[in-house]
Amino acid sequence: MASVPFHYIDLRTFCYATEDEKRVTEALQYYLPEEFEVDRAESEGHYGDRIVVLSARVETADDMRHVLRRVADIDEVDRFLDELDQRVDENCSLFLSLDKQSAFNGAAAVGDGITLRAKVEAYPAKKAAAVENAREAIEGVRDDAF
Repeated sequence: MASVPFHYIDLRTFCYATEDEKRVTEALQYYLPEEFEVDRAESEGHYGDRIVVLSARVETADDMRHVLRRVADIDEVDRFLDELDQRVDENCSLFLSLDKQSAFNGAAAVGDGITLRAKVEAYPAKKAAAVENAREAIEGVRDDAF
């Protein structure tokens, strides 16, 4: 099986006082492999309200493939691929905002609520190489080549 051109993939979301933490955790876990550990950190908002930060770092190739398959299921994946040049920064990090409500309902969608940040492998570490590697990886999992 082909290697995955990412060092890691970070997923993060916030659970606000008005949300059910279990449901928000389930939304984040939609993108993660089964029984993957979610880190939890409590924080406080500007007005003293509770905010729970839920995050996970995926570092193994199989686990990253799982996350990328979910991302490749996004209806607008072709638009996302067209925007890769804007979504990869000079440090070879890929950014994508995913819809928390859709994830809770078992579907992948671009939206608000879950932040994906992936460190793309690129040698030399240049943005253009990172964009191309990210494109190949997402197209590869979409076409079952990875």
